[in-house]
Amino acid sequence: MTFISLFNYWAVIALMMTGYYCMIVRGNMLKKVIGLGIFQTSVFILFISAGKVIGGSTPVLREGVSTYSNPLPHVIILTAIVVGIATTAVALALTVRIREAYGSIDDDDIDDAAEEDDRV
Repeated sequence: MTFISLFNYWAVIALMMTGYYCMIVRGNMLKKVIGLGIFQTSVFILFISAGKVIGGSTPVLREGVSTYSNPLPHVIILTAIVVGIATTAVALALTVRIREAYGSIDDDDIDDAAEEDDRV
């Protein structure tokens, strides 16, 4: 197998590590939500790539076709996309509420404001 034949898996690894890096290293909550979206997209691509059968046809009975692709991974990914959109919406709503409560969406500023509230 050559590098080109496995390109989609290398792209998944690059996207996954980029999203993970954004979630772990960044202090800004909006950037963390974007990193989560990138990470989710890489998982979608991984499952779709794994579900593809080379030379496979749609699972409709026809003459002359012996290899079929399984549609289940694609259906599961459609459900995962809906869950991902809902997760992103909730994360953005929480980010807005945190911005209203603390005046910032940066982790360090929120920690400082929470410590000040605890002292009072």
